Amino acid sequence: MPNFVWPLRVYWEDTDAGGVVFYANYLKFFERARTEWLRSLGVEQQSLADSSGVVFIVRSTTVEYNAPARLDDQLEIRTHIERVGPASVQFAQEAWRGELMLAAGQIRVGCVDKSTFRPTPIPAPVLATIKNAR
Repeated sequence: MPNFVWPLRVYWEDTDAGGVVFYANYLKFFERARTEWLRSLGVEQQSLADSSGVVFIVRSTTVEYNAPARLDDQLEIRTHIERVGPASVQFAQEAWRGELMLAAGQIRVGCVDKSTFRPTPIPAPVLATIKNAR
């Protein structure tokens, strides 16, 4: 069961010459859904960077593509937290059109100091919020 569902419409800019969503755009869709998930929890990334000096970065990702999305499709990006560590979060994310799963990915996000880009613990209040959202 997803922790968060974000609706998305496919636009011209999302498609390639074949008229389907360009494969790399699923990573953008997943990124936007994670950002909106954080926002829904009351965590604004710019405010977090300004107040705590930390940012989240993608550490690793894998995506499996099952079926194409096309112009004007209404999608759902489903996000599920798989694991939370002191400085990272592992997500499973999927793009769905109705009852058909189009793409599935695993994304590991790390927390880093915004000036050094060295790993640092997720600030305690944010970590507690993320853990409670599971």
